[in-house]
Amino acid sequence: MRVLHQLLNNTLGFGTAPLGNMFREIPEDEALATVEAAWDSGIRYFDTAPFYGAGLAEKRLGSVLAQKPRDEFLLSTKVGRYISGETEEKEGLFADGRSNKVITDYTAEATRKSLEQSKERLGIDRLDFVFVHDISPDFHGDEWTAKFEEARTGAFRVLTEMREQGLIKGWGLGVNTTEPIELAMQLQETQPDLSLSATQYTILQHEKALQRMMPNAEAQGVGIIVGGPYNSGALLGGDHFDYAEAPQSVKDQVAALSAVAARHDVDLKAAALQFSTAHPAAVAVIPGSSRPGRIAEDIAALSAEIPGAFWNELVQEGLISAKAPLPKR
Repeated sequence: MRVLHQLLNNTLGFGTAPLGNMFREIPEDEALATVEAAWDSGIRYFDTAPFYGAGLAEKRLGSVLAQKPRDEFLLSTKVGRYISGETEEKEGLFADGRSNKVITDYTAEATRKSLEQSKERLGIDRLDFVFVHDISPDFHGDEWTAKFEEARTGAFRVLTEMREQGLIKGWGLGVNTTEPIELAMQLQETQPDLSLSATQYTILQHEKALQRMMPNAEAQGVGIIVGGPYNSGALLGGDHFDYAEAPQSVKDQVAALSAVAARHDVDLKAAALQFSTAHPAAVAVIPGSSRPGRIAEDIAALSAEIPGAFWNELVQEGLISAKAPLPKR
């Protein structure tokens, strides 16, 4: 499993949920230019999913990456949903995505079908990592454990076989809560190599992840890819937090973080990215973007100088946990 740590090497990757028209309709040329900007900036890890705009993000990403040397980049997508030829009225995160119907299914047959569809949309014949998507309480409520069991006997086994056959380098979960990743790491028959934890290990939100998920991942050599490091934009002054409207408590927390950052002349985006990659279990961080100019900002932020006094004040003020590993100072 440590091989995956070496492959990803604590890298800055590119998350493509925004390319599926999340929250807003993005012009095709702008979406493709953003992927090209990521490539031109040296980013070589890309993550996508069928759920993002009912396949729209995969198609947009693939239209660029299919023209690049395949051995020069790492690519992950997700299973747990496949796309039907039927259409339906859309609402929620991807209301402006494609009109195709998205069907949730974690069985072995659906897993294979989803992967074949993804490769066709991407125009790429092999994947590096696969994540079982949204098998968690935020999507399935009290039924999430039943869905987890469906995946354990379906998707998990298919992906384990694919890894053993050398068809993929590794697999895990892609979720917005910590419990499913913790549970998956306890399994004996089907062990994940790495998982994508969105919004759960960020400078805004990390206490729960530090209780079990991150230390257990470190102990077992399971890599954690940090998704949503800005918590859907709330950290940067946006109106959304974890894919919903940001509550006042979060806005107050952002204001407090911003005040400390201003006193130390620190870019809060830089602090967010560097915090999320400081934990030994973290192997990559993948902010999403739909604007080409944001890519250069993210790259600069990851290497920006941040004084130790900034981190010390955040700990003293209780704005970050004293248990959180901090960036090297």
